[in-house]
Amino acid sequence: MEKPITGPTATDRVITRITSYLAVVIIIFLVYKGIRILVDLYRYEETNDAQVQEYINPLVNRVDGYVREIRYEENQEVQKGDTLIIIDPKEYDAKKQESQEAVNAASAQIEVLQSNIETSEKLAQASRNQIDAARAKLVRAKKDFERYNMLLSQESATGQQVEAKKEAQDVSSAEYASAMANYQADLSKINNYRVERDGILAEIKRRKALEQQADLSLSYTVITAPYHGKISRKSIQVGQFVQANQSLANIVNSSMDKWVVANFKETQISGIHDGQSVLLEADAYPGTLFHGKIQSLSPGTGSSFTLLPPDNSTGNFVKVVQRIPIKIIFSDGYEDKAMLRSGMNMTVKVIK
Repeated sequence: MEKPITGPTATDRVITRITSYLAVVIIIFLVYKGIRILVDLYRYEETNDAQVQEYINPLVNRVDGYVREIRYEENQEVQKGDTLIIIDPKEYDAKKQESQEAVNAASAQIEVLQSNIETSEKLAQASRNQIDAARAKLVRAKKDFERYNMLLSQESATGQQVEAKKEAQDVSSAEYASAMANYQADLSKINNYRVERDGILAEIKRRKALEQQADLSLSYTVITAPYHGKISRKSIQVGQFVQANQSLANIVNSSMDKWVVANFKETQISGIHDGQSVLLEADAYPGTLFHGKIQSLSPGTGSSFTLLPPDNSTGNFVKVVQRIPIKIIFSDGYEDKAMLRSGMNMTVKVIK
């Protein structure tokens, strides 16, 4: 016996109604999303190939030595001038002491030479006075010889007297020559002392330069924070030997503003220019919008500045859409940007 055909049950009608409502909601949602996508395509140029950038500089050691102290922890915030690392300064302090002692010793030699110069100048003055006296004596002796020689011709003087006057003239001439020689010797001593003094003065300048270099090297043993920021991972230990120009850590400069580098496709940049307003959203903080503006566009594609830029003329050509880096700065007054970290991914929308 066949069962009679009956209509839909109440349960079927409820399921049908719920399904209809869900279908309508889904259709409305899809229409809304489609319209929003179309509006966004019309209003914005968008890319998710963007990252937050900050100034990250290495802390570089300028002298060789062993690490004596480390005064920071990983990810620690530091202020400008804070002492971060101390290199053992004993070697550089010894070099400074050595340079100071050398300068002091040379300065003492200068004082001795200056005293010798002054003494020699006095002796030279005395020799000059002796020259004047010897010259006057020689002139008198010549006149006496000439007078007695004339008296001899008149038979008013004896030959013995003339010979005595000749001997006196010779003695006076020798005394004058000796005085001149002594004076020249004193002048030569003064000149030698001055040359030696100039050489030591030059050596003092060189030693002072070495002292300044030693003092500078000593100051380099204390490494301080160049600005307000945060230290990265600690990569050294106390007692470790470090070399000059070795990177010891990285510090993020918190005193300078952050910026975003967005890489737009080359097909997107026709309507992009400097000064355009930008909306930014970090992947880490969905729903939080940041405002900014375009500061500059790169003069070339990213691949143009690589170590080995592509050369399409080699024959192996595959067309790839290139990207243009664009620098975006945040608008003033957005304190929330402090929560952004270097390297974070961002979604960027350029308002057309």
